[in-house]
Amino acid sequence: MNKGELVAAIAKETGVTKKDIELVIKALTSTITAEIKDGGKVQIPDLGSFKAAKREARTVRNPRTGESMESPACTVAKFTAAKALKDAVK
Repeated sequence: MNKGELVAAIAKETGVTKKDIELVIKALTSTITAEIKDGGKVQIPDLGSFKAAKREARTVRNPRTGESMESPACTVAKFTAAKALKDAVK
């Protein structure tokens, strides 16, 4: 499901216009991004939590050439699914 299909499905289920749903999705993603960028955590019940995680520098291998190289330390976004979501998918 892509963004357009998601917007259409939510609009159909809620009776809200697609334009309004798009604005809500944009606001949701920008708010989550800003909170994670500031080092915070966003928890959505029955869905999961978003947070920033630090990844240490490490040696990686280029799969094409087999050459070893260094990957610098960085911060990545991490999503952890809630128990309710995990149970629903089973």
